[in-house]
Amino acid sequence: MRYAPDNHFRELFKRHDANPILTCLDWPYPVNSVFQPRAVMVSGQCLLLARVEDRRGFSHLCAARSPSGLYEWEPDESPTLAPRPEEYPEETWGIEDPRVTWMEDLGFWVVAYTAYSEVGPLVSLATTEDFVNFRRLGPVMPPRTRMPLFFRSSSRQVCDAAQTCACDGRGRKAHLDIFSPDLKHWGDHQLLLPARRGGWWDANKIGVSTPPLRTPEGWLILYHGVAETVAGCIYRLGVALLDLEDPTVVLRRSPEWIFGPKTQYERTGDVDDVVFACGWVVNDDEIRLYYGCADTCIALATGKLSHLLEYVTGCPEGNGRD
Repeated sequence: MRYAPDNHFRELFKRHDANPILTCLDWPYPVNSVFQPRAVMVSGQCLLLARVEDRRGFSHLCAARSPSGLYEWEPDESPTLAPRPEEYPEETWGIEDPRVTWMEDLGFWVVAYTAYSEVGPLVSLATTEDFVNFRRLGPVMPPRTRMPLFFRSSSRQVCDAAQTCACDGRGRKAHLDIFSPDLKHWGDHQLLLPARRGGWWDANKIGVSTPPLRTPEGWLILYHGVAETVAGCIYRLGVALLDLEDPTVVLRRSPEWIFGPKTQYERTGDVDDVVFACGWVVNDDEIRLYYGCADTCIALATGKLSHLLEYVTGCPEGNGRD
């Protein structure tokens, strides 16, 4: 199927009737907001590792668990992963927006998160086997970087991470691909997806969302784009497809956003007009997309993997430069 706007207006994700599924009122201790969760399946339960902002304005990470992934969420009684600025000064102003990847050959989860230092945000890593005990690896990127992804590419035998919020030569926000053979040594930066310019929905600023999903068609990635309007910014979601063996090769990129703020809980909050996804869970053909709404609460939308692949394989080829 080739891309044609008139057959791409169908909803690829449907909002859950019980949205928002988690708010600050569900937390066992006082907080201002809960949002930007990463979703994983652990011991038969769905675990959301969410960003939680306290009433000072500082963020930490807290897990909430549910057998169904829909209802009866049980957040941890205290922060699951809290900033430790005395030992890790890069976390002075909190930690935010986790991405979690299971490293099967290593036997643990890698939690990549944004540490907020006095000189700006940067990417830090921690590992865990149970989401109770964590081993911090510390910062792996310089300030002004955030939101990593991890790929496992058999032909390269490396751990690949994509990182965004660095500026290119014209001052635009760019999405970069960064490589590491061992989670310790980082370098060989390469531009993956450039932010578009002008009136595009993803002009000037883009960033990674959920961890990449390996499919027969390629690596499926969800990313957010920010449109700047006279009324403020709007955060929406789009998709791209990368080559399985070489994730720096962009096969397809959506020219339009596929999911954006529409409901009251997505349009009104601490930051209006934001849908921001950090995690999804895939079971056969069903995708459960857990996302933050207006930097205030957490919601759920569901879709079909087959529909998403049909859509993205019909999008224009390449990385969608300008």
